[in-house]
Amino acid sequence: MARTAPGVRLLPNAITVLAMCAGLSAVQFTLVHNYGAAIAAIAVAAALDSLDGRIARLLDATSKMGAELDSLSDAISFGVAPALVLYVWKFPGDRTGWVIALVFAVCVILRLARFNTLLEDAEQPPYAKEFFVGVPSPAGGLLVLLPLILWIQIGHDGWWSAKATVVVWTVAVAALLISRIPTLALKSIRVPASAVAPLLVGVGLLAAAVITYPMVALAAALVLYLGHIPYAVRRKHWLAHHPEAWDVPPRERRAIRKAHGRVSRRLGLRPPLRRVAGAARRAVRLPRRGTDDGAHLGPVLLPDGARVARPAGVRRRNWRRTGLRRNQPRPGEPR
Repeated sequence: MARTAPGVRLLPNAITVLAMCAGLSAVQFTLVHNYGAAIAAIAVAAALDSLDGRIARLLDATSKMGAELDSLSDAISFGVAPALVLYVWKFPGDRTGWVIALVFAVCVILRLARFNTLLEDAEQPPYAKEFFVGVPSPAGGLLVLLPLILWIQIGHDGWWSAKATVVVWTVAVAALLISRIPTLALKSIRVPASAVAPLLVGVGLLAAAVITYPMVALAAALVLYLGHIPYAVRRKHWLAHHPEAWDVPPRERRAIRKAHGRVSRRLGLRPPLRRVAGAARRAVRLPRRGTDDGAHLGPVLLPDGARVARPAGVRRRNWRRTGLRRNQPRPGEPR
């Protein structure tokens, strides 16, 4: 097996440094109030962050230094930079705004620390690699800027850019970062061969939308990302209860899901009734303790016309109460 050249092995770390520079440039753009360029710089940092790890695995150039450098770059680009952008834009000189910015930056750093810890956890189930625990830091760094994106696109202030809205939104995104809510990991998504051509067409359309309407495309992408979270939660819950689907391709996994759905519909599985109808409950009511209900219920009529005493403890069914009609006797039979 051919070894990777030393110069090529530096490529992933170089991409990580470029992502860090993009995050720091976002701070400089913010200081001159060029918020559109600041958002673009953070988006570029997110794109570069998604590439460095893949390239490192492809080139077999993963290292401890690269992992530490990647975490430091993410903390700056998606924690410090977005927090400063929000503070300069909406809370200049406001102590409360500075506290909110600090909370968001700290949550990003805590999320990165937990991510690094989970990488060394060997007791996770096989399907855990398909999900992130909480919202990843690149997505969180862009999500927290959604009010600013709407403000730039709409062109005037509104409820989406009010201080209260920005505070609540920032705290909510910070909570998603450190939460245990699962989100899909893009590196685990497998594209079938038949979907490659449509996917490339979609990438071209996305690039055209980003060039023509950058803020609208970015806002739509962020909203779609938020919308996928319930699906990720449901998918992880299903995988946790179906171990037979952990190590199979996506096509076989879909077949297993459809098979389980058909079996459930065929068996007519429904949740049990929580209430029993009053008539049915009265029909099966047992006699009370200490009483002899057979003493006053009268004799039992047998098919041959004979009458015998009703056993003690047996109640006569009240057909009117249960809503049922007694079978009418045939002609010639005793009533």
